[in-house]
Amino acid sequence: MKLSDIFKKKSSSDVAKDRLKLVLVSDRASCSPEIMAKIKNDIIEVLSKYVEIDQGGIDINITQMDAETSDGKTVPALYANIPIKNIKHEG
Repeated sequence: MKLSDIFKKKSSSDVAKDRLKLVLVSDRASCSPEIMAKIKNDIIEVLSKYVEIDQGGIDINITQMDAETSDGKTVPALYANIPIKNIKHEG
């Protein structure tokens, strides 16, 4: 993450889209938007130790997928699309 990324402003429409995504995802997962934001921040924090992330392209959602059993139930699944700019190499 570059220092300039911290000060980069998102447009109000981008902020509104991000908020709406968090509300929709949290509703599906039966967890609060605050918890979803914490999950997203934790994932970004861990991955940032190893790779440089394109923060503008991050898409993290909780979806429903079929369970591996034959009873037709669905289970929540975390879907994360996190564009990687560069892999950090340890020196």
